[in-house]
Amino acid sequence: MIAETVCSAVAAAGLGIAAVTAYRKRFLSAVRIAAYSLVPLGLVMTGVVEWLADTAFSPTAWAGFVVLGVSWLLFASTRAVERRRGGTRKERKAAAKDAARREAVAPAASVPSLGPGARPTAKPAGRPRNETATDDFSDIEAILKKHGI
Repeated sequence: MIAETVCSAVAAAGLGIAAVTAYRKRFLSAVRIAAYSLVPLGLVMTGVVEWLADTAFSPTAWAGFVVLGVSWLLFASTRAVERRRGGTRKERKAAAKDAARREAVAPAASVPSLGPGARPTAKPAGRPRNETATDDFSDIEAILKKHGI
């Protein structure tokens, strides 16, 4: 009851201020003040103020706010975990497919698939071989011969 009276008084005072503002030829500001002053009156007439007063003293309403808070925390925590993992499941699958396509050498290819412009145009000049070094690099030479390099 008192909340409705206070809201009605605020609306009346706001309309009075709007009338004085309009008298001073500031019509745009007067209309804006009138609009703001009618909001509390509209809330009283629709019953929102009474509903808010009933809600403030209702334990069931406060329990509902607690449930809403828990729900919000669950949404926020799942979003935080999703950001740490790198996005949604769909985004992770797409990233895995892109990573598989970007491999330097395809598993069954006989020539490296490095892309355009990655092959050297001239072969480097060879150095004289050392007998002890040949044993160490025989594995590498076999791999290079296999790929035609």
